[in-house]
Amino acid sequence: MIASYTLGIRGADLVYDIRGPLPIPDGRPPLLMIGQPMDASGFGALASYFPDRTVVTYDPRGIGRSMRSAGRVDHDPLVQAGDVHLLIAALGAGSVEMFASSGGAVTALALVATHPADVLVLVAHEPPILGVLPDRDAAERALGQVGAAYQAGGLGAGMAAFIAMTSWPGEFTQEYFDRPLPAPAQYGMSAEDSGSRDDPLLSGRSAAVTAYLPDFAALAASPTRIVIAAGEESLGLVAARAAAAVAERLHQQLTIFPSHHGGFVGGDHPFAGQPEAFARRLRATLAGDQAGQPGPG
Repeated sequence: MIASYTLGIRGADLVYDIRGPLPIPDGRPPLLMIGQPMDASGFGALASYFPDRTVVTYDPRGIGRSMRSAGRVDHDPLVQAGDVHLLIAALGAGSVEMFASSGGAVTALALVATHPADVLVLVAHEPPILGVLPDRDAAERALGQVGAAYQAGGLGAGMAAFIAMTSWPGEFTQEYFDRPLPAPAQYGMSAEDSGSRDDPLLSGRSAAVTAYLPDFAALAASPTRIVIAAGEESLGLVAARAAAAVAERLHQQLTIFPSHHGGFVGGDHPFAGQPEAFARRLRATLAGDQAGQPGPG
């Protein structure tokens, strides 16, 4: 059973879903799963492997079902961290355990830095924080190319450039910039331009996500057990490289999960991962079991 609710907050109505009972009879914390720009629908497969847990998912403000009521259209990790703080308070179940993916992992790091009592355990999977990379200027340039391709040609052109960027192995060298941008057909996408330029991933509205720099001192001082993770198929790619750099700044080893950046999504997704194996790894990681994970080599 999935129950959906709406939390009215300043500037938005947040829609969230609860799988399982609240209050929780055995006293275990809720398991909150968040992403960005992905909404709650992307966590269906992963949540299904936690039938013994009360799982909470939500749509970030301005994405999916969570409608804005104010004029802002950008996606700011600090604003979203405040939203998640209010959501956790509305649950009335105390501190949560959290799995956070991609931009959601950036939001989660901002949340732990600003509201450390909210989260008992955070598994932050591939936060795309470009500022921690040794080639951060080149990475920003590559991301700028993605935005330019989107503005010039629409969704297909922008997504083709985004896939090319996020699948590039290693640092962004001159070789990367010397290549022509791929055509949408190269990835099985249409080149038709609908005229829309409001995609949360490609439009620049999420620029604050990749530009965010965590407060590493606050994270180190937090009582939250923070685990920085990446997919074994993603190692060497930009989001996993960022995760590794964040882990290093927190003086920890990167935790390796099965599959890729979206390794938890199911077969209904065009880039399906291995959600069952991913869920096993997540369950063990939440329990504190770091033994037996595959190495990064």
